[in-house]
Amino acid sequence: MEKGESALVAEMRENLRKLRELGIEPYPRRSARTHNAGEIVDAFEEFEGREVAVAGRLVSIRGHGKAGFADLLDGAGKIQLYVRKDEVGDDRFAIWKLLDVGDVVGARGEVFATRSGEKSIKVKDLSVLAKALRPLPEKWHGLKDKEQRYRQRYLDLIANEESRRAFLLRSRMIRVTREFLWERGFIEVETPILQSDYGGAFARPFETHHHSLSMKLYLRIADELYLKRLIVGGYERVFEIGKDFRNEGMDRTHSPEFTQLELYQAYADYNDMMEITETLFARLAVELHGSTTVEWHDRTIDLSPPWRRLRVADAIAAAVGADAAGDPKALAAAARAKGLDVPEGTAGGIVIETILDELVEPGLIEPTFLVDYPKVVSPLAKETPDDPDTVERFEVFVAGLELGNSFTELNDPDEQRRRFEMQEAERAAGDFEAQGMDEDFVAALEHGMPPTGGLGIGLDRLAMLLTNSWSIRDVILFPPMRPERQARREVA
Repeated sequence: MEKGESALVAEMRENLRKLRELGIEPYPRRSARTHNAGEIVDAFEEFEGREVAVAGRLVSIRGHGKAGFADLLDGAGKIQLYVRKDEVGDDRFAIWKLLDVGDVVGARGEVFATRSGEKSIKVKDLSVLAKALRPLPEKWHGLKDKEQRYRQRYLDLIANEESRRAFLLRSRMIRVTREFLWERGFIEVETPILQSDYGGAFARPFETHHHSLSMKLYLRIADELYLKRLIVGGYERVFEIGKDFRNEGMDRTHSPEFTQLELYQAYADYNDMMEITETLFARLAVELHGSTTVEWHDRTIDLSPPWRRLRVADAIAAAVGADAAGDPKALAAAARAKGLDVPEGTAGGIVIETILDELVEPGLIEPTFLVDYPKVVSPLAKETPDDPDTVERFEVFVAGLELGNSFTELNDPDEQRRRFEMQEAERAAGDFEAQGMDEDFVAALEHGMPPTGGLGIGLDRLAMLLTNSWSIRDVILFPPMRPERQARREVA
C-alpha cells in the first residue's frame, strides 16, 4: 500500500537522524563537481570509461540488496547512477541505504552503458549534499494541479521537464533579444520604477507611499516617457527590458506584473518599427527552434518577413460592414447587429476597441500588423500625412495574441500638452487609466525631440508563443496569486 505524505516525511526525518548517527553531515558547505549530466549524455562516446564527479537531485531510486540504481537530475539533464556495495564499500553503501527520492547528492565514478544501453555512472564514492525532508510530487503521481505548480514553482521545475524547458527558452529569448538590439546600435538603459507621475499607457497604477519624502508614488505602468527623455538628451537608440505594473484584471494573457521591452529610435517611424519587429521575431524563432516556424497548439506559424499589414478601417469594415470613421451611432448599431454588447450612448472609441477586441483580433493567427488607428483610440501618436483623424500606430498579432504596440511618436510639445490636458480632465472625472500632466516631459519636448519611432513588446506573451504555452502564468516563474489561505476560504 502506498504511504501517505506524513508517513514519508516521518521516514525521511528518521533517515536524517540515522545519517547523523553515522557521523555524516547532511548539509555540507560545498561539493566538487567536474561535469553535469547533460554534457556527459550528449557526448557519451567522449566520456565513456572516464571518471567524473556529478551532483544533483535523486528523482528515482530502484533496486534492493547489494546494488541499486538511481536517476540524478541536475540543471543540464538527467543521468543514471549505478551503486554496488563492493564498489563503494560498506560506509558509503550505508549512506546509499538511507537516501530518499528528493535528496541532493554528489557521486564520483566511471561513465559506462548498461546492457540495455542506458548511459550511466558506476559510482565509486557517494556523498549527501542536502537531505530532503519532504517528498517530491512523484510520490503522489506527479505535480499536475495548476495552482500548486504556480505556488510551488520549485516543485514544478523538479517534476515537469516541459516547465524547465519553457523557462530555459524564455531566458534564451531575452538574451537573443538583447544581442539583436546591441547589434543594431541600441544601448540598454534603466529608468525609474517608482514615479511621482505615471504615464506612457492607459492603465490604473499601483500606489505606494514614500515615508521619508512624505509623498505618494506609483509603480510605473510603462517606460515610455523616461526613454523619450533620453532621445531628447541625444541617445538615438535606447531600449529597456524591465517590469511594469498595471492594477488591472488577470486572465490567461494578462498579469498585473509583467515584463516589457520598450525601445525608441530617433529619425525613424512606425515603418522602421515594423521591420525591427518582424526581423526580431524571425531571429528568435531560428535561435530557439532552428527555423522561422513555431508550433502553436494544432497550427504551424511562419514568422518569416514580410508580415501582412491590415488597416484598422479595413478590418472593422470587414467585421461589421461599417465605416470606423463614420457616424459613431451607425457603427454602434452595426456592432450590436453582430451580437456585441454596445449600449446606446457608448463612446465611439470604446465601440471601435470592442469590435477589434471581439471580432478582429482573435482571428489574427498569422503574423499581422494592424495599422493606422483612429486618433480617438490613440491620442499619443502622430497623425498620418493624409488623414488627421488617423495616426501612425500599429499593434502586432500572432496566434490571436497581441504582442506589441508601436507609434510614430508625438514630438510637438504644444500638442503633447493639449493631449495631456485632455487626459487630465478624464482622470479628474474618475478615469484612473487616463494619463495626467507631466510637466517635466513636456519641458523635455520643448528642447526638441527628433522624429522617433517607439515600440513596446510584451515579453511574457512572446514567451507564450515561443514555448507554445496557453497561459501567461506558465511563462512567469512566480506569477501573482492570492495567498493560499485566502484562496482556500474563497473556494469554501
